[in-house]
Amino acid sequence: MSEPRDTEGGTRRLPVLEKETAAAGPPPPPASGAGGGPAGRFWSTRRVPAGIVALLLLLLAGAFLYDVVAVRAGRPALAWRRELARQLAERPLDDTWVLVGAGVTAALGLWLLALALTPGLRRLLPMRRTHPDVRAGLDRDAAATVLRDRAMEVAGVRSARVRVRRRKARVRALAHFRELDDVRTDLGGVLDDAVRGLGLARPPAVSVRVARPGRKG
Repeated sequence: MSEPRDTEGGTRRLPVLEKETAAAGPPPPPASGAGGGPAGRFWSTRRVPAGIVALLLLLLAGAFLYDVVAVRAGRPALAWRRELARQLAERPLDDTWVLVGAGVTAALGLWLLALALTPGLRRLLPMRRTHPDVRAGLDRDAAATVLRDRAMEVAGVRSARVRVRRRKARVRALAHFRELDDVRTDLGGVLDDAVRGLGLARPPAVSVRVARPGRKG
């Protein structure tokens, strides 16, 4: 079969369309157990409390160090340290100010221990980890907004208020028509699906309360 020629007498090859082999299907799902591991709470950096404590300790240690160096150099101790030593020597242990100071110190110590041992960032709800190097969290207000929008889609719901905590999501809705039991049932099913769709590591339990709007006047 002769090749087609162009108007100038040269030989021109016809274009050829190459069809790539299509993939056999979607990529296989990851094997079980290949997830990102457990999703723990987010820990706060505690910059402000740590900075305040460090500054106070620095000032206190600097004042004592300066006074000790001054005494070693032959100068008299500062008046505040002499007064502090006299008060500690003369005041009994059951004195009111001693008890107040001890209580304040103990409360401050317990507060620092609580900050050190608790994660903080309670407004962030951990989401399921699908990759070991990626952690995601959902703000509680954002989760409440999603649940409220889904609640407003239920027939008969006039308004809804949602408060999301780490373990429970409380929903308070007002229904202006339909039976309250029917609205509560539909609302519970919709919100259960919505909570599962949030992708949280520990989905909160949903508590639904439906009432009629109050009479005006």
